[in-house]
Amino acid sequence: MVKLSDLQIKELIVMDDGTRLGHIIDLEIDGRTGRIIAIIAEAKGKKSGMFAKAGELFIAWEKIVRIGEDVILVEKVKGPDLYTED
Repeated sequence: MVKLSDLQIKELIVMDDGTRLGHIIDLEIDGRTGRIIAIIAEAKGKKSGMFAKAGELFIAWEKIVRIGEDVILVEKVKGPDLYTED
């Protein structure tokens, strides 16, 4: 079994070009099935301000190639999508 706290210390790396995406800050879970839909990481270069929430990268669970000891390898994603809660 893997805990969220174990995943949060692993760095997200794009497998194709080695781009570092940062670390997981949250998960999106399907309430009906209990399955993980996506991992959420803080968008690099976007910091929370006094009145604004930092941008978050939304990476679909299917984009994860491998969870290693120190890193999580993900497929190349276009962007990845910014996840914003309204």
